[in-house]
Amino acid sequence: MNDQIETKTFGMPQLNAPAPDFEARTTHGVRKLSDYKGKWLVLFSHPADFTPVCTTEFMAFAKAYPEFQKLDCELLGLSIDSYYSHVAWVRNIKEKFGVEIPFPIIEDLSMKVAQSYGMIHPGAADTSAVRATFVIDDKGILRAMVYYPMTNGRSIPEFIRLVSALQTSDANGVATPESWAPGDKVIVPPPATAEAAEARMDEGYECTDWYFCKKAL
Repeated sequence: MNDQIETKTFGMPQLNAPAPDFEARTTHGVRKLSDYKGKWLVLFSHPADFTPVCTTEFMAFAKAYPEFQKLDCELLGLSIDSYYSHVAWVRNIKEKFGVEIPFPIIEDLSMKVAQSYGMIHPGAADTSAVRATFVIDDKGILRAMVYYPMTNGRSIPEFIRLVSALQTSDANGVATPESWAPGDKVIVPPPATAEAAEARMDEGYECTDWYFCKKAL
């Protein structure tokens, strides 16, 4: 008789669709997704409180918080730990490392929020959220999601860059190249017709070929 491997399914949100709604207790009181309407939001999960990698990430998010605010973007953390554990951990980070955590952390003992965002991955752990990060725009639409393993921390500057790139694309109808940073040239959308492709090289852009053109903003 063949052994059968049990698999579990988990929900996965979709890019460019409304982000899953939630209402949850946090270290700053009850928070709902609708509370962030009109602002961008980076929602990120971590496996557990009082763990070394997570502590480095939270301190980095805290230090970068003013940069996110300049982009009209808020931060919201989550783990499947209690409110009391979150409070104790935040106090410990302030006492031991001298860093104050200025953003809320969701208590998700029921795993309701984590499951709706696909933060629980079979094979990683049954009761811990992986390092998932979601960028939600000011209209409540999920624009980006990135997953890291439990063993490796995120690069917080990349999420600042990503939010800035998304906002630049929205405002100007352009794309951004690899490692784009504010002030760099952007990519002009490729022509949609053969006639437009023929004309593209004479439109004043910095073109390598008809499909690959850049411009300064």
